[in-house]
Amino acid sequence: MTGMASREDIRHFLSGDAACIVVEVSGAAGSTPRDTDAWMLVAKDRTFATIGGGQLEYMAIDHARQLLKGVATDDRLTIPLGPEIGQCCGGRVALAFKAVDPETRAALIERSDTEIARRPHVYVFGAGHVGDALAMALALVPVRTVLVDTREQELSAVDVPGIETCLTAMPEVVVRDAPPGSAFVILTHDHALDFLIAAEALARQDACYVGMIGSKTKRATFKNWLLREVRRPELFDRLVCPIGGTAVKDKRPAVIAALAAAEITTAALNHDLPQGDMAPPKQKRSIKA
Repeated sequence: MTGMASREDIRHFLSGDAACIVVEVSGAAGSTPRDTDAWMLVAKDRTFATIGGGQLEYMAIDHARQLLKGVATDDRLTIPLGPEIGQCCGGRVALAFKAVDPETRAALIERSDTEIARRPHVYVFGAGHVGDALAMALALVPVRTVLVDTREQELSAVDVPGIETCLTAMPEVVVRDAPPGSAFVILTHDHALDFLIAAEALARQDACYVGMIGSKTKRATFKNWLLREVRRPELFDRLVCPIGGTAVKDKRPAVIAALAAAEITTAALNHDLPQGDMAPPKQKRSIKA
């Protein structure tokens, strides 16, 4: 398996500037863009990550750069998100500012690595037109995307930051070795291979999503194959086919990829929740007056 360079490479950012400030959301009350898991880095001419965007972030960046220049000294700000700053969230955000020293740098790298390592895995089987488009769409999402194929030539053409590639003669083994909570999206060049991978993925009770590209005919054919060859017809109920739903009648790869990416992201990020529940908000730390 090979990994592509990530646009989220904190080591690269920290190596490029001798001085920068870490800005953390230390408190959040009411309606706010982000909660207390949000942080960002600010250097003199660039930034890394985000605390929510908008005027709040502009103010945070400006204050951090004033700290870098030695003009400002306050290491904490409390900002009401109202009309006075051009935002209508209605909440209040407390921000903490700290210069990045060697100890902080090490802690930030560990924090970033931990956050990335906890991301759900999404395995896209098939590096064809739809597979490539889907992997590109998922590269923008906080998941770990792995594009799997049996064809070296197809994988070698993929050059997108944030996408890993896996060349294997036995894709079903990749399914078996995947961590709990993984998503499996099946769209290879071979229907028989699709069926084999899908059956392997459906047999895993811990998969957050199993989807296969296909028509009504392919769906029905797979159902019959599952009954005849695997003898576990109940597995079929967990299959998403076609991927991306049926509301939009557009078969262009980019359209299918966009619709499927939203579907997969919803399943992956809500996987630990009871069926049908939405993700609860993260605990907010109160802001002291």
